[in-house]
Formats: sequence, C-alpha cells, structure tokens
Amino acid sequence: MTVIVGLSATLVAQQAPQYSQYMLNGFLLNPATAGSEGYTAINLTAREQWVGFLDGPSTYALSFQTRLLQESHISRKNAVRRKSRSGFRGGNVGLGGYIFNHTNGAVNRTGLKVAYAYHLELSEARLSFGLSLMGFQYRIDEDRIELENPDDQLWLGIRQSVFIPDADFGMYYSSERIWGGFSIGQLLESALKFGDAGYDRLVMERTYNLMGGYDFQTSNQDIILSPSAHIKVAGNGKAQADITGRVIYDQSYFGGITYRTGHAIIIMAGITVDRLAFGYAFDIGLNSIMKHSYGTHEFTFIAKLGDHTRRLRWLTRY
Repeated sequence: MTVIVGLSATLVAQQAPQYSQYMLNGFLLNPATAGSEGYTAINLTAREQWVGFLDGPSTYALSFQTRLLQESHISRKNAVRRKSRSGFRGGNVGLGGYIFNHTNGAVNRTGLKVAYAYHLELSEARLSFGLSLMGFQYRIDEDRIELENPDDQLWLGIRQSVFIPDADFGMYYSSERIWGGFSIGQLLESALKFGDAGYDRLVMERTYNLMGGYDFQTSNQDIILSPSAHIKVAGNGKAQADITGRVIYDQSYFGGITYRTGHAIIIMAGITVDRLAFGYAFDIGLNSIMKHSYGTHEFTFIAKLGDHTRRLRWLTRY
C-alpha cells in the first residue's frame, strides 16, 4: 500500500522540528542552556513551512527556563538579619521545560520536555551541562489519508496514536565574546510502533547538534558583527549546516542572513524593547517546492523576567 510507504518516508525525513532562529533560543536544541542567562525567560516560536503548500509542516513551541537562586531576598532577611547586602544571588542549577506541536502532512507530534542544567563558573566564562526528559505522542490523522483499498489489512492493523519517551543531553560554553554548545537529541532512540503487520516500526534516530558563534566589536561601539553556525547530523549520517551572519545595532536591533546547505537562504530581523524581544525569519527555498509555496515564516517572541544582578555583564546579546 503506497500510502503507508509514503507516510513512513515522511516520518523518517523530518523526525525533529527545525528552527531558523537557533541563536535566539538555544534551549529548544540544547538542555544545557536552561537558566544560563540568569533571567527567567518565556519563549514562543511559531513556524509555518512552505506556506501555500497543501499540508506543509508547521511547528509551535512554548518554552520556559529559569535559574534557581542560592538565596532569596526574603530568606536572607529572615536568616541573616545583620547582613546589609541586598538583592539576589544566582545558584548553579537551571531548570526549563517546553511543549511543542509539530504537524507534517497527516502526522502530528505533540511533546512535553523538562530539563535540568548545572552551570560551572569559570574565570570570565561558564561551562554548563544539561539533561532533559521528554514524552511525546505521534498521531496519524486518518481524515487526511485516502486509501485505494479501505479494507487493506496493513492499514487495519495500524494504531492511530502512540506515546514515546526519550531524553536529550547537552553541553554549553559561554564567555563575553564566544558561545558554543553540543547536544544529542532523541538519545534513547525509542521505537515508534504503529502496527503489528508489514512496515510497522520506526526508530527515532539520534540527532547531533553543534552550535557556536562569536561577537566582534567594531570601531563603532554601537555595532556588533555576530557570525554563527549550527551543524545538525542525523543518525543516518546526513548533515545540514546553517551558516549565519548578523549585525546587531545598539543591542536593540539586528538583521542577518543564513545559508542552509542545499536547502534555503534565510533572511531575518529582530528588535528588543526593554526585556521583550521579537524575531522574524523568512526562508527562501532552493528546491522545486519553492515554485509551489510562499516560503517559510518563523516568528519568535521572548520575554525575560528577573533581577539584573543574576546575570553576567555580557549577557545582553540576542
């Protein structure tokens, strides 16, 4: 039955959601970044891929991350009344979580992830380690599938919904100018079993993410050049790289361009107002699908809460 074969190919081709603005919220790809900035951050990402293309992929993700404090203002006041210091002091533990929904054709994936990170303070830098646990549900929307033979025994044995547990691991380094990280997604390579006959089993292949960037301060103190890269390698050995160049002005505005190897050119821009940040990316496809769509659109909204004393001085970049 060609429908099941095509469905399997779709699952294998894009198992994990894809993000163009990886530099704005690395937590979506690396659990070690949870709480790394000191702020409590709430991030909303909406991505519509191949707009105008019937049943094109779409992703919506809502994430939350924070840093646990060693001492709060209230506990210091009660326990150490004679000390005159005030404010907050950051601890070493970061926590985070996010929920997402990813739809690709007739396949819908909804997931929940919780993450724990531990941050080691180095001289003028920080090294972080993180682990996340996740569970997600794969569901087949049978209303979007047309069968040549409705009584096909292969389809009759298919379950429309399955639940999968998994885990991610990551490392992250950041200093005043340099940042970079490595993560392994779908660490457990859980099995995705839809039925009892025929092609009934898929494996959630591990994905390897390597990200990094450097901020160059120009002679104009208001302008920073920020090149970065994200290399993603699938378990089958296929690799994809996003090479990005951005210009940040006055720590409030940015514009940039990304080349995604063999797939797309991405144009992005954003603005920060106080502790709110907005980002937009437009993917221009380099394949034949672009002839039938209006590109891919990705919106990012970030809200940061918390006291400035919890942050390292250089963490004002996007």
